[in-house]
Amino acid sequence: MIFIVKDSMGDVAKDLASGTVGGVAQLVVGHPFDTIKVKLQSQPTPLPGELPKYSGAIDAVKKTVAAEGAGGLYKGMGAPLATVAAFNALLFSVRGQMETLLRSSPGAPLTVNQQFVAGAGAGFAVSFLATPTELIKCRLQAQGASATAGVTTAAVTEAGAATTAAGAATAKAVKYGGPMDVAKQVLRSEGGVRGLYKGLFPTFAREVPGNATMFGVYEYLKQYMAGGTDTSGLGRGSLMLAGGLAGGAFWGAVYPTDVIKSVIQIDDYKNPKYSGSIDAFKKILKAEGVGGLYKGFGPAMGRSVPANAACFLAYEITRSSLG
Repeated sequence: MIFIVKDSMGDVAKDLASGTVGGVAQLVVGHPFDTIKVKLQSQPTPLPGELPKYSGAIDAVKKTVAAEGAGGLYKGMGAPLATVAAFNALLFSVRGQMETLLRSSPGAPLTVNQQFVAGAGAGFAVSFLATPTELIKCRLQAQGASATAGVTTAAVTEAGAATTAAGAATAKAVKYGGPMDVAKQVLRSEGGVRGLYKGLFPTFAREVPGNATMFGVYEYLKQYMAGGTDTSGLGRGSLMLAGGLAGGAFWGAVYPTDVIKSVIQIDDYKNPKYSGSIDAFKKILKAEGVGGLYKGFGPAMGRSVPANAACFLAYEITRSSLG
């Protein structure tokens, strides 16, 4: 029993370390794509006869770089960077412990269905960390879009009024000075800790089925390419391919729930547009059709494939090097 406990603790430590390295790789590669995704999701619905602020992902990149410089693509990275170690360490370590519970005997390979279950359990656990982190990130990413939208609206008014309105829009746009400032303001004026967990249920709806799909697809692809359950001989290219496609499967399975989560988390606390997730779903569908539930889908997929390829490769290499 002592040896089993020690071995289990050793596996947890390895998963924590490997998950941390994988998470950093994922963040560095994927954050600019995530910024564009959130900007597209959070842009206001144009009035009849008006054009949307961003015509698409490429347009959003161009306008973001023009207005904020290349650093604008990494806005909001402080929050996930500060927690990426904990998030991915938790994700991979819970998944590892779920694998231990699901194995028929020590060291036995898991089936694809068992990996789905392990991924679902890991997704449930990380939702509690993901919700406040995502709320902070989304608000920082969205406020840049709000700034330009405010200035654009002001520009069509009389010159004097336009200047005043633009200044007000800019002041409103810099409501948050950084990740810690978002946390402080939410804790102070939006119901304390509960305010940081705004969007918890749509986060569950994203993370549980999303991670179940991702880890299940990852294992399926590895076994398919290896020709069996022993995947230890796969090369780096195969691991990157499996990881990238698994990440794409994550978003393909749950993307509308991410849109709902984002609009809920950036919604005004005092004058909310949405009363909850179901209300957000209905209003988006009514105003924008099914396409409204897939705003930013291109950047999300563009981010997910290379970011998860980097994440899984870094995880596997680190895990293997630790023995």
